[in-house]
Amino acid sequence: MAAAYEILVDAERRETYDLHGMEGVAGRGGRGPADMDAADLFAQFFGGGGPMGGMGGMGGMNFEFDFGAGGKPGRRKSQDSVINYDVTLEDLYNGKSVKMNMEREVVCETCKGSGAKGNAKPKKCAKCEGKGWTFIHSQVGPSQLATSRAQCSDCEGEGEKLREKDRCKKCKGETTVKEKTRQEIQVERGMMDKQRIVLAGAGDQEPGGPPGDVIFVLKAAHHESFERSGIDLLTTVKITLSEALLGFSRILVTHLDGRGVAVASPPGKIITSGETIVLRGEGMPTYKRPDQKGDLYVVLEVEMPDDQWLKTIDRKALEKILPPKKSDVEPRPAVVDDAQYEECDIADFGDGDDEWEDDEEDDEFGDEMGGEPDCRPQ
Repeated sequence: MAAAYEILVDAERRETYDLHGMEGVAGRGGRGPADMDAADLFAQFFGGGGPMGGMGGMGGMNFEFDFGAGGKPGRRKSQDSVINYDVTLEDLYNGKSVKMNMEREVVCETCKGSGAKGNAKPKKCAKCEGKGWTFIHSQVGPSQLATSRAQCSDCEGEGEKLREKDRCKKCKGETTVKEKTRQEIQVERGMMDKQRIVLAGAGDQEPGGPPGDVIFVLKAAHHESFERSGIDLLTTVKITLSEALLGFSRILVTHLDGRGVAVASPPGKIITSGETIVLRGEGMPTYKRPDQKGDLYVVLEVEMPDDQWLKTIDRKALEKILPPKKSDVEPRPAVVDDAQYEECDIADFGDGDDEWEDDEEDDEFGDEMGGEPDCRPQ
């Protein structure tokens, strides 16, 4: 057991065992009990991949320690290429077709993806000795080293590599070459932010497997006038005080496709600021069913006249036709203080919270600061 443990915990001994077996370990000073050879002990204790003999009731148990024997990985589909593509809300409303020049890796036709010139064959990698991996050591604590395996940097895990003179002249031994292509993507009406457009098989290719896909991920930019939620749209429109009091009939919205949308308010309707109306069927097209649209919600904000307008009209005449001003509250409070009228930004609200202190926090730590508790046990 001591001999087996020495081989397991010592990275150098373990690598020697992987390469040369117990003969190599014995040559480096492998030792065991006087009545048993270290190789026999190792095989019996770990089973050598077979049953353990001479262990009584434990016969038949298998202990297999796989330290990750080298070998070439299986060929899989090439990696997909993911590209973020910026679109506007107009693009998603109207749809659009985009053609673009792209570049991808394809299997070299000269060497058929082998990377070799003619019938040349790769040689065993000298760095990893054909395993495809090497041991690396990293410190995890004081006087403590961790040993792990990493892909060989020389052969990239293949265990073998071509000599420089044996490399394909076209791909320089890389097995693939660059190819320029022209692709077209279709942004369909009603598509959403973060939706994907997949061009199957248009991506990079590696030998022995199908090419990957090119995936465009739509990134919708912020719009100045419209906000989207699913297939519904939201916008804000300013109306004048006259329109709020007397009504309106005009082009209220210029839509994402350039159309004007005319709306008339009901006669005799007084509109308050912040009131919302809905225009049915004027929202976003439904993806794959563009004839079906959501709704457009319009928030009406009443735009008050400015100071210059007030200077141009007869204030007394205006006062006669407007609703009367409000009077003081009744009953009048016993104490009335005068406050100064000052304009401000609502974003400043709550800025004073940082200056507030909780006296309870001081009480919580009173004992530590030398204070006395409020209550004493009787």
